[in-house]
Amino acid sequence: MAAKVISQETFDDVVKENIIEFSMEPEEAKQETIKQFEAQGINLANIIKDLDINADTGKPILNEKIDQLKLHLNEKSSDKEKLLELLKVIDAECLKSLPHRVLAAKHETHTYILKILGQQLETPDALADTVLLETSLKTLNSLYHIQPDIFDATALTYVKALLDLFATKESVICLTLQWLQKCCLMHEINRQNIMKADIVKYLKPYVSKESGKILRDVLAVLRFLVLDDDIRVEFGCAHEHARQLASEFIVTLTELLGEVQDVNILADLMLTIGSLAVRQEFCVAADEAGCIKLVAQAMSDNINSVRLNREALKLLRALAGHDAVKSRIVQGGVAPILKDVIHTHMANENVVSAALACISTLTLRVKDNSKTFFDTGIAETIVESVRRHPKNKIVQRNGAWAIRNMVSRSREQCDTWLSFGVEDVLNAAMVEHPSVVTDIKAALRDLGCKVELKEEWTGTAEKKILK
Repeated sequence: MAAKVISQETFDDVVKENIIEFSMEPEEAKQETIKQFEAQGINLANIIKDLDINADTGKPILNEKIDQLKLHLNEKSSDKEKLLELLKVIDAECLKSLPHRVLAAKHETHTYILKILGQQLETPDALADTVLLETSLKTLNSLYHIQPDIFDATALTYVKALLDLFATKESVICLTLQWLQKCCLMHEINRQNIMKADIVKYLKPYVSKESGKILRDVLAVLRFLVLDDDIRVEFGCAHEHARQLASEFIVTLTELLGEVQDVNILADLMLTIGSLAVRQEFCVAADEAGCIKLVAQAMSDNINSVRLNREALKLLRALAGHDAVKSRIVQGGVAPILKDVIHTHMANENVVSAALACISTLTLRVKDNSKTFFDTGIAETIVESVRRHPKNKIVQRNGAWAIRNMVSRSREQCDTWLSFGVEDVLNAAMVEHPSVVTDIKAALRDLGCKVELKEEWTGTAEKKILK
């Protein structure tokens, strides 16, 4: 038997009746309404029960303010202060929860605010007085948060106009870029429409060191445009978007690594370059622009920064997708820096995990790279880092990868590794983390340790191979 449900309007009407007819306080009226409907066997899972209520009218404040906003626009009122007040209240209500934002969108709040944006863009003194424009953008940011479906062609047109006209207004540009970010999250069609609208032309002027705030926001937009997080779409265009953006930005972003000092901006740059370096030619382009040297320098200068080093390690691993670049990374003196990073951040499992993964990639099938790392004395550091995080499966797995890749073509290293107790560490990890046993056994095997290998297939072929 299907559960009985009611609409939000029905629930709100009963709350209003309890307040007006029975003189209840708003909270008391809501609780009484909930009891009434639950007693009738009605499922209230679809109802927003925590809407703020106007004690005088009995109506939800969000609904009232949206109605007043609509009326204000229809009457073409010139009362700017009243409009600002309405937007601020709607903004505060939308910040409370996703159901509040969904309700606001259901009442077409975004359409009304976009109308305000359009009016402001046509105002002669729009560049001089941006208070209403900024308040509208702030409210749109709250409304669109985890609700990108309401983004449409009109909104995209306004985004481009704002980026084109307000280059000298940092606050307006930042709010516009943040709005664009929210429209990219979990929405593949929005991302495709944004890219088709030649957004690169509008973003390019802001990829500079002139404003750190704007740069961080535009970098986030670039990363969000290459996401693949919309489960409603079978095949996305993340790779193609990354190709287009990398062609335009990867060299510029690399050059900025040597021009900015802020640690968070450096980390954002590294994260963005890594997100765009999806093809070998882009790894080469970043390398030729000096990326390896700049990243190594940033790591050395900011050895205590957790975030910067974590993003740097991920970037180096991405660039190592090209074999020649991989060799240049190690030749560029990265090995001792990685040792220092692990030693400095030994207690941080996220940094340790990223460093071990980076080492495993840089030493994969390259004996010379393995020797360079080994000569720094990093073996003992790796063993100790794995020993320090016995409960972390990713650290144990990445550690096994790094150890295996370093010794697989350099068996002369095995005695040194074993002298640091690596066998006991790996055996303990095998017991603690059964899901990564295969990776750990591979490391033990290449170290020359005794390990029981399981034959995955023991059947017989239907047809024998003729000799």
